Amino acid sequence: MTTLSDRPNTALMVLDVQVGVVAEAHQRDAVVANIGTLIDKARQEGVTIVWLQHSDQHLAKGSDAWECVPELVRRDSEPLVHKTFSDSFEDTDLEEVLSKAGVGRLVVAGAQTDECIRSTIHGALVRGYDVTLVGDAHTTEDQSAWGAPPPDQVIAHTNLYWKYQTAPGRTAGVTETQDVTFSP
Repeated sequence: MTTLSDRPNTALMVLDVQVGVVAEAHQRDAVVANIGTLIDKARQEGVTIVWLQHSDQHLAKGSDAWECVPELVRRDSEPLVHKTFSDSFEDTDLEEVLSKAGVGRLVVAGAQTDECIRSTIHGALVRGYDVTLVGDAHTTEDQSAWGAPPPDQVIAHTNLYWKYQTAPGRTAGVTETQDVTFSP
């Protein structure tokens, strides 16, 4: 029910699943495996997969830490969007990539829950997209030393509030990997 006209398609967004981003992430291996399952399912169904790759002063473009995790391999035909802000739409060609593919609905997985995932799902919703967060396919590292809740609580809270997120003419929701459907 996206507010974007003539955009009936769905895309899987694989957000910042990079060596340095998920190295210390909560349940890293399980989350990466779930993302792999989503990628396989999207490919089988002919769904657009958009890969997002972050760089900044702490994550240098071209470094080993900047590379995507070796368990997940992007195909050359799958768009790769480079970003430098938490919201994947900011100062990138993501909107152009999605528009060209006729995408109005996003299924989102990746890292980090409390920064790039949150910023991107909110950014997508305010831009008119329907947004489904895959509850067991996003993660974050432990930032409790700086006052954040433990990562399992950050993930649970994000899943809780996104499940009930609303906006006129758009849908938001949370589902688990095994229940993901790429049709609206």
